[in-house]
Amino acid sequence: MERYQKEKDLQPFTEKNRDLKSEFDGLIEEYKQDLWNYCRYITGSPWDGEDLFQETILKAFGGLYQRWHPTNPKSYLYRVATTTWIDHCRKQKRIVGTLEEGDMPTEEFSDRLDVEEALTHLANLFTPRESATFLLKEVFSFSAKEVAGIVRTTPGAVYASVRRMKEKLRETSLEERSKESVDHNNPVIKKYLKALSDGDVEAVLSLFIEEAQNDVGLGFQEYSKNEMRSGSMQFGLPGFRAEPLVLWEKPVIVVFYEDEEGAKIHDIQYQEVENNKIVYHRSFYFRKEMIFAAAKELGFQPQVNKPAAEW
Repeated sequence: MERYQKEKDLQPFTEKNRDLKSEFDGLIEEYKQDLWNYCRYITGSPWDGEDLFQETILKAFGGLYQRWHPTNPKSYLYRVATTTWIDHCRKQKRIVGTLEEGDMPTEEFSDRLDVEEALTHLANLFTPRESATFLLKEVFSFSAKEVAGIVRTTPGAVYASVRRMKEKLRETSLEERSKESVDHNNPVIKKYLKALSDGDVEAVLSLFIEEAQNDVGLGFQEYSKNEMRSGSMQFGLPGFRAEPLVLWEKPVIVVFYEDEEGAKIHDIQYQEVENNKIVYHRSFYFRKEMIFAAAKELGFQPQVNKPAAEW
């Protein structure tokens, strides 16, 4: 009884926090697409980039109470993303790198590199701090002074590092990474696909363990089948067509919405299966930047007007 009362007392705080989060999203909306691209390229992977993006948004929102001075929202977001990624790399015992000024000129330069090609090589060729410096300066148009503040170095080191990186990028060609072998033949996933396409809630839930986690990025989280039944699935499932596809070398399930214009991507999902049960389910239903990038990669249109998604 006491536990139930505590959970009930927490509910008004949770609802107020959702309202504040919605207001925060409105304030940063214009920066989110570029921020997602930054996270994608600094990590070297759309999947790792999506994880970094979500963590950045949550950290940026949660950390605002510590800012007592007027704050540039763009710089703030990129600073949080950069420090979060570098901290991850340090925990993984990766070499984060240093940025040295050297004997390089510190004036602006205008020679054009094929930036789009360079972006695919950054994470493989350079340390996390170098990659961040290049992206911030060359792609996302921060000044050397702003970059220096974000990556914690000097403007001279920013100029010199970017110039050295450009020279190395011109000299380097990388072979395409080999594709991972993908198996869509897991019998549990086959059953899940059928149940999802049929719109059969109970058949879907029967495939989950009791305490399965449903993670709908930057939307909500559910920690059991009962929470799913009374939460995200309380009004049933739409019964849209679901297909197993490969997205950025990862096996996923793509859910399609059909209208007079054809098939549009409604959701992207993947699951973790252990002992013939789904233990973890991840959905990108609310992730506009992710859905749009995936739609472009797969050659479909995204579904823009979706219930509860304020796009």
